[in-house]
Amino acid sequence: MQSLRRKSLWLALSASWLLLVLLGVFPLLRLAVPSRPQPGASPGWPRWLDAALLQSFSQPGEPAGDAPPRPQGPRRGSCTWDTCVDTSRCKDGLTVFAYPAAGLTSERHRGVLASLEGSRHLTSSPTEACLLLLLGWDSPAGGCSPGPPLWNAGRNHLVLRLHPAPCPRASQLGQAMVAEASPKVDTFRPRFDVALPLLPEAHPLRGGAPGQLWQHSPQPGVALLALAEKMGRWRVVADIRSPAWGWDGHCEQDPGPEPTHPGERPPNATFCLIPGLRTEAWRFLQALQAGCIPVLLSPCWELPFSEVIDWTKAAIVADDRLLLQVLAALQEMSPARVLALRQQSQFLWDAYFSSVEKVIRATLEIIQGRIPGAPTHPSLLWNSPPGALLALPTFSLSPQDFPFYHLQLGSRPEGRFSALIWVGTPGEVPLKLIQAVAGSQHCAQILVLWSSDRPVPSRWPETAVPLTVIEGHRKVSDRFFPYSAVSTEAILSLQGHVGLSTSEVDFAFVVWQSFPERMVGFLTWSHFWDEARGGWGYTAETANEFSMVLSTAAFYHRYYHTLFTHSLPKAMKTLADAAPTCVDVLMNFLVAAATKLPPIKVPYSKPHLGAAALAPGPGPESQPPDPDCINQMAAEFGHMPLVSSRVRLDPVLFKDPVSVQRKKYRSLEKP
Repeated sequence: MQSLRRKSLWLALSASWLLLVLLGVFPLLRLAVPSRPQPGASPGWPRWLDAALLQSFSQPGEPAGDAPPRPQGPRRGSCTWDTCVDTSRCKDGLTVFAYPAAGLTSERHRGVLASLEGSRHLTSSPTEACLLLLLGWDSPAGGCSPGPPLWNAGRNHLVLRLHPAPCPRASQLGQAMVAEASPKVDTFRPRFDVALPLLPEAHPLRGGAPGQLWQHSPQPGVALLALAEKMGRWRVVADIRSPAWGWDGHCEQDPGPEPTHPGERPPNATFCLIPGLRTEAWRFLQALQAGCIPVLLSPCWELPFSEVIDWTKAAIVADDRLLLQVLAALQEMSPARVLALRQQSQFLWDAYFSSVEKVIRATLEIIQGRIPGAPTHPSLLWNSPPGALLALPTFSLSPQDFPFYHLQLGSRPEGRFSALIWVGTPGEVPLKLIQAVAGSQHCAQILVLWSSDRPVPSRWPETAVPLTVIEGHRKVSDRFFPYSAVSTEAILSLQGHVGLSTSEVDFAFVVWQSFPERMVGFLTWSHFWDEARGGWGYTAETANEFSMVLSTAAFYHRYYHTLFTHSLPKAMKTLADAAPTCVDVLMNFLVAAATKLPPIKVPYSKPHLGAAALAPGPGPESQPPDPDCINQMAAEFGHMPLVSSRVRLDPVLFKDPVSVQRKKYRSLEKP
């Protein structure tokens, strides 16, 4: 009896299976069964940060079996750095010769040439250059300029194409390296070409507007999505289940060129849904600036600087055929992941895309990384603040040598510092200051920069640490030169007329060890916006809020000397030398631009430093700085980088009414 029941059940199941096959349901179920990877399949879609929230219908590296393959266009050959570049011309690193712009050029082209003038890669000799930069091969109208005289089939040439409209002579680029705005995926040559962002015509040449995340921070559940529509408009959808939802974006056909003007301002939304058409590439950068996480549906164009930037930390690339599942996964994404994506988008915008100058500099750094033996940036430096452009490989190739990455690496700065004492007019030997600094348990050496007209004294006080005198430097900017004699990470910058106690030095250094990327100092200034003058101003008056610490007495990382010398435009250092009271403003601008953080103030004894509060220059006779200084530097930077703070760190029991013997830094309360 039981055997008969089993046979009946088996026959019923078999009949049901045959019925499903006949009704055509089996092809639908097949979507959920991964098949073997097919040769030649397009890799990488869908790519997801949170794979657990979206089970893909296909294995990574293969499209779903029911969809037709994407059309593959003809490639420009199989050029690599070894096959299409004469590497013998690059033995001294990346040197670039820029052809003069021929004919009518745009303001952007002139800005590119101006940004190259301050680059360490630029050379004036085309025969000695590693690469010859061709600018203006095609114009926005689609016209073409004639080829350069040293073309040589494009070998050792870099064609910079800032406009998306293809030039009719693009097929004749030959062996030239192409840095192109939003290149097509099927014609892009990985690790040879460079994918640039599609910039609007009015994009800033220098500086640039900061990210807008602090202005656009939607409350949870207010606006989930912003849809990219025609004519540069965005439509906000609070809920995909609402009647307002309706997505008709397709990536199969390119409708042709559309206006690349910025259009409307990006909305106050968490995610920006962008179709994969090449003509929509400019929306990607627009969403990035607004802190709206880009969700790209099967993009047909290469993401900018994809060779070095890990876009999985700032954007989402998904398959447009899985749209409903994509939207469901967005709704389930954790707030912590959303915040991390938005913060990374703001960092990438500010580090590489906020100005034309940063785009050009990043392009050259990427190409330099391909030269064998040339200093190159590891991935951590490209994808972590402050970015590769502010972590010069000429200083170090190891992230732990920079002041920015101790937290990620789990390391801590070394426990010693070098004192750098500037002695100007009248040139008296700062005996008490030298003895107080040498008495610190953390002091490794003392360097005296003798900048006085008087001869260098023959005798100096005996100290427990080495004392070295460096003479002959008259410019104020020489204080921030990367001297090879400095053997420690930390520098204590001092001026000879300042008075500090050993306890004040010890405590300030301990604070700096916890914040090695910031300036830690005793004297502070604050900046403000002057409505009457229509510009920036700053004051040395004591207040709760401050934004600068004076290098008259301050700790900072020695890397900022390298950054000051090799990254700042010559015009800024000339301004500091012409107006010595501006040098502190410039140093604070530099550190704030790199860290996006305020300095830290520590306590000091007023009888020691009170007389120096208005003496940021070479001597106590200096006058308060000219307000025009801060405005000229803000114009050079393109924005105001200073960040205000009200935090002052004091030692435990500093002012508590307890016995002095119970306090670690006892002399802080002594006159």
